Amino acid sequence: MTKEPPPPPAATITATEPGRVDKAIAREFPEAGRNRIAELFDEGAVRVKGKKAKKGDFVEAGDVIDLARAPESPGAGRPQPDPSMALRRPGEAARGANDLVVLLERPEILVIDKPAGVPSQPLRAGELGTIANALAQHFPECAALGDDPRDGGLVHRLDIGTSGVLVAARTAEAYRTLRDAFGEKLVEKTYLAITEGRPVSRESDAPLVQRGKKVVVDQTDGLAAYTAFTVEKATGTLALVRCDARTGRMHQVRAHLAHLAAPILGDTLYGGSPHGDGFFLHASSIAFTLGGERVEVSSPLPARFEAVLAASP
Repeated sequence: MTKEPPPPPAATITATEPGRVDKAIAREFPEAGRNRIAELFDEGAVRVKGKKAKKGDFVEAGDVIDLARAPESPGAGRPQPDPSMALRRPGEAARGANDLVVLLERPEILVIDKPAGVPSQPLRAGELGTIANALAQHFPECAALGDDPRDGGLVHRLDIGTSGVLVAARTAEAYRTLRDAFGEKLVEKTYLAITEGRPVSRESDAPLVQRGKKVVVDQTDGLAAYTAFTVEKATGTLALVRCDARTGRMHQVRAHLAHLAAPILGDTLYGGSPHGDGFFLHASSIAFTLGGERVEVSSPLPARFEAVLAASP
């Protein structure tokens, strides 16, 4: 079969001097910022002389650089209000099947019970249907907070398939305090996972590094990561495992469980068996200190977890 050529570029620039290709793009789009330019390379959206380029590749003056899309400027991805995203407090009557429950509401922070299948934040300008869009609708002060315009006040993220506690700041001071607490490993995070079999160890400190869409164990280049495991309940084939994450690496719990021969049910990216209801990882609780006060918030185990465990032989 003849390989189809790539679509025509959305933007074309010419390197004005020798150096790294990402630096050449930054000179052409000075307001974009490093993160937005890095996204182009992650998407394979940069070509030099017709070939996909990596951000550290070298270009000569006069080399043509094709972009599948132009990098977004700061603020372009800021979450837009989404009226379809309803919020309710515990005990309030549901307005719709996709209501988001507010677990904690204070002047400086919010904690949302995120459903599985709902993204934490938009990936593209104008995208709706995320937790950050709901916050922008109901708590407009959140929309302007964050190191990344897409944060919308969120101080951490959960994978789209993961449910449970998700924290957002309502003030700049709370945002900075909580982001620093995450960076200093002062936030206690507990997850519940349904795994295929029991983990072969009660803990994993396997270092992790991102490789494409997933992370892998890499003893040489991996970043420090630690998760402790406790089997809460077990059937013949499945286990409900409590996972205490002391660090916050991308996909940490998923990768560590797979490394311990107990992949999460439905998590096909990490070796789990396919399941029609997605994968089974729930952020069950979080604890941190804010303004000298210890804050603890928990989310009940979703009904779909109970149903799967009850049906397991």
